Amino acid sequence: MKSIVYLCLVVLVALSSCVEEEKFETAAGDRLTFSVDTLRMDTVIAGTNSVTRRFAIYNNNSDGVSITNIAFLNGITSGFSVIVDGSYVDGNLATSIDCRSKDSLLAYVQITPPESNQDDKVLHEATLVFTLANGAQQSVVLSAYSQDVIWMRDAHVQTDMQLSAQRPYVIKDSLTIEEGCTLTLEAGVRLMFASNAHMRVEGRLIANGTREKPVVLRGDRMDYMFENQPYDRISEQWQGVFITDKSYGNSLNYCDIHSGAYGILCESVSSESEKLRLENCVIHNVSGTALESYNAKIFAGNTQVSNAGGYCVCLYGGDNEFVHCTIAQFYPFSGMRGPALYYTNYKDKTNYHLTNAAFYNCIITGYSDDEIFGDRMEGYGAGAFNYYFQNCLLNTVEVVDEDLINNVWDKKSNKVSRAGNFPHFNLDALSYDFHLDSLSVAVGAGDPSVTQSYYPLDRDGKRRLVDGKSDAGCYEY
Repeated sequence: MKSIVYLCLVVLVALSSCVEEEKFETAAGDRLTFSVDTLRMDTVIAGTNSVTRRFAIYNNNSDGVSITNIAFLNGITSGFSVIVDGSYVDGNLATSIDCRSKDSLLAYVQITPPESNQDDKVLHEATLVFTLANGAQQSVVLSAYSQDVIWMRDAHVQTDMQLSAQRPYVIKDSLTIEEGCTLTLEAGVRLMFASNAHMRVEGRLIANGTREKPVVLRGDRMDYMFENQPYDRISEQWQGVFITDKSYGNSLNYCDIHSGAYGILCESVSSESEKLRLENCVIHNVSGTALESYNAKIFAGNTQVSNAGGYCVCLYGGDNEFVHCTIAQFYPFSGMRGPALYYTNYKDKTNYHLTNAAFYNCIITGYSDDEIFGDRMEGYGAGAFNYYFQNCLLNTVEVVDEDLINNVWDKKSNKVSRAGNFPHFNLDALSYDFHLDSLSVAVGAGDPSVTQSYYPLDRDGKRRLVDGKSDAGCYEY
């Protein structure tokens, strides 16, 4: 028993000695070390709060260091707010903040930038100055951009309207184009949707993007999930575009739709009038289906439809034509993704006459062994089921069929295949580039006469027929 008491006394004396040894005299040469010299934050919508970022403060000295004051240089905060070790920074610390030897502190930073009535991004910078007990001063620069936007809440287009590209538009609830009305999006327009928001088209949607100034539909988060990983590359940031059965004559040129719960969903009661025309467009990275249509007449040319948790393209009947399109299924977030292309003449025992599903000079591929699934209702009451593939690169079982003309097959025995057709994927950054590898069998696979008639220039504006040959897909090698 006496030995236990003696041991406890020894431990207590040792602990008290350690406490006594911790000094905060802050010798003349002592300095702190910061995890960053400049904390660069994400772009923030003006008038809203940013996410909270942090940086660390290290004391690598043999004794403790006291911080007697933390203030913004010249009192200029630029909208930043800072908390260090639980103390709000306003330039007057009630008590010193002590950092023990070989220990660290955390600083938390947020910005709420004011609206500046500027069309372009505005840079906000402030310098945070730490004064130590020895009189030394050290600083960290805080930096962020803000973007003024035009807010649209529960917006209804009830007369013909045209949106210009002066600033991004943020749709907080949803945007509805009423029947009989046309919404025209000029080149460079950016529509940014909140997570629960979508576009509902009962009238007509026209997007007049250009190669240099595409029209963009995306989520409203401009910050990063991790370093080098923006939320804009994560699917399901907003809902998508729903074109109702009342709407016809929609035309999108150089329109980039990405990172939604779905891309474009079309309902129709007739495939006689054109429902949707997509030219030089991108629909990319959605958690559901990227392009889904019911009994609709759709034309897509020079267009990329890629990476969907459901199907990339899903056609329930209708009259559909695709020319020089890249339909690619490399969705990274689920192994349960559907094939790149699904077409059928029924759903839930309802007939959808597939008048036409024609693909010319297209690429249809993905990770799986078979990325094309045609599903035909047989027997009494079955509707039309017409498909046609010409001069395409197809990732499916190689078969002989009178409706498959001059196609090449995306086989593992090729020099490159599937993802290998596209050498510029960066899977860590979730960045997908669907330009071709020189060894892809899609190079030279297209029909030059189709190219000349429809798209002698690829989606980048590059001339396709310089060498007399044409590549499949929307990008010429």
